[in-house]
Amino acid sequence: MLTGKQKRFLRSEAHHLNPIFQVGKGGVNENMINQLSDALEARELFKVSVLQNCEEDKNTVAEQIVEGTGAELVQIIGNTIVLYKESRENKQIRLPN
Repeated sequence: MLTGKQKRFLRSEAHHLNPIFQVGKGGVNENMINQLSDALEARELFKVSVLQNCEEDKNTVAEQIVEGTGAELVQIIGNTIVLYKESRENKQIRLPN
């Protein structure tokens, strides 16, 4: 579980990032969860964009992704979800205590 201080730090780190995944009409599926998990292992922190044509609510999409990948939800801002998961192999981000 992330503390408020850690979430603030991660939000500032994610500010300049562009979304690398988009959730559209099909919603969240198993293939997408696998790709997100791989990307989380490689990057630790990234954004997911929820498109206008997505049938599910952005909060539901965020819940499904967090549940499927085991990631931490940093923030939902507009239609963008910011996710973080500590990498096992290549740790790049050092969280404040």
